[in-house]
Amino acid sequence: MTAHDVRLFGDQVAATRIEGRFGALGARALLRLAIGDLFPGRIALVSSFGADSAALLHLVASVDPATPVVFVDTGRHFPETLAYRDLLVERLGLKDVRVHGPKPAATAAEDGDDFLWSRDPDRCCAIRKVAPLADALEGFDAWITGRKRHQAATRAALPLFEAEGPRTKVNPLAGWSARDVVDYAREHSLPAHPLVAKGFPSIGCMPCTSPVVHGEDPRAGRWRGRGKTECGIHLGALDAGGGI
Repeated sequence: MTAHDVRLFGDQVAATRIEGRFGALGARALLRLAIGDLFPGRIALVSSFGADSAALLHLVASVDPATPVVFVDTGRHFPETLAYRDLLVERLGLKDVRVHGPKPAATAAEDGDDFLWSRDPDRCCAIRKVAPLADALEGFDAWITGRKRHQAATRAALPLFEAEGPRTKVNPLAGWSARDVVDYAREHSLPAHPLVAKGFPSIGCMPCTSPVVHGEDPRAGRWRGRGKTECGIHLGALDAGGGI
């Protein structure tokens, strides 16, 4: 199957067809297929450089270190996350890391006091993360995510390939457990995010991320007490306007 074949079949049909044909591949083989054969020059890895990002970044670097890596700098990240990003970029030899942030006009108009995260976290995510990512992915036919089925009930049926508007999302680690990620990182001597040791198994923006205690869901510290579980980038087709 070629990228031309994928486009001919349309979004959901294409994603389902690819899943049926290549779903048995391991993560590295699947990435090699997606990066080199299905979407050559038109696929990017989107990474938060969070708690378990190193494994997927290492896998992508082992396939092609020139694969574009998109990092959305919301302006609200922990300093440790930014330092960890820089460490991994150098350690893994990533050659095309693209940093995108929110439009100053949008943040000035809607978050002039820097407290939109408290008043309306959904809108804060929309202007600081969703819209910048949509802009960053213009021109790409597919993108790679690090989501896994074990992370949340909303991700329990996560496929390896899924349709999203005009693009295909590739989830090569969908079937990996938390132990798989830890074992891979140990096998390849990958550095851990410094906040993991401080009780942060899932790391987002600083104002909306808190540590979790033993026995809690790993994502319990994200938007704690708000009934919010996702930032919005995986809740529908990305829109560069984002209502702005």
